[in-house]
Amino acid sequence: MMVMLLPLWAQASGINSGGLKTQGGERTLAFYNTHTHETIETTFWRNGDYDQNELDKMKDFLRDHRSGHSHTVSADLLNLLHGLQTELQRRHPDQDIVFHVISGYRSPATNAMLRANGGGQAKKSRHMEGDAIDIRVPGIDTVEIRNVAWCMQRGGVGYYSGSDFVHVDTWNVRSWNWSPKAGMCGRGNS
Repeated sequence: MMVMLLPLWAQASGINSGGLKTQGGERTLAFYNTHTHETIETTFWRNGDYDQNELDKMKDFLRDHRSGHSHTVSADLLNLLHGLQTELQRRHPDQDIVFHVISGYRSPATNAMLRANGGGQAKKSRHMEGDAIDIRVPGIDTVEIRNVAWCMQRGGVGYYSGSDFVHVDTWNVRSWNWSPKAGMCGRGNS
């Protein structure tokens, strides 16, 4: 019988070796929206289940700030962020991890407008599906955030050094605007 050891972020996020969520515990995240200047702290998982009221608050918080449209936020995205938060907190125990949101949900109209203006947004951006977010954490280098997110292998990781943010989503594992290095996810790396 093969035993699979999970990284700390997976254990703390309530993920078992099959990638399924386990029961118990709470998962709390803190955010600041760089466009609306709103803040939120949400405990989206408690008593072995998602808190629908908190998921609804996140839907509003991550709305398209240009159009006001909102979309359901993927619980997988929140779990990914919780795993990322857990690992960053382990590395920076004296720092509060607050995700500064550059972009959450984007309506198709907003995405098309940004693309037409040369913003480089993907035609089928995951932001339009509610399972992508662009973030930074003040006090932590975005290269470190990018590398930790990549090593989690939970979805796409884009890096925008000029704008100082990292894109994460829960679709296919892939990278853009940077090249992951072989062995970067070994013990003590990233």
